[in-house]
Amino acid sequence: MKRSVLLGLFVTASLMASTSFAADKPTSLCEANLQTINNAKAQYQSSPELNARVSASVSKAQALKAQGKIDDCLAETQQTILEIQKTTGDTKK
Repeated sequence: MKRSVLLGLFVTASLMASTSFAADKPTSLCEANLQTINNAKAQYQSSPELNARVSASVSKAQALKAQGKIDDCLAETQQTILEIQKTTGDTKK
């Protein structure tokens, strides 16, 4: 009996801890992608056309994040990172 109660408490604690860790992950991924784009400024600033597209995309992603649309923010920033990598030839990231 004691083992099953302890097991139940352990499982409950594990589930509660895992949901609290997962809650921050999408926001931090969106922020991480925005930081990656910001860090790559030197790569895309030489191209005015790409710089304008990236700036518009970052503004859109920040607005989506502010609205709580984290999945859309992730999609927007990931697409921008891929576009920067494709244009600059940097596919290591």
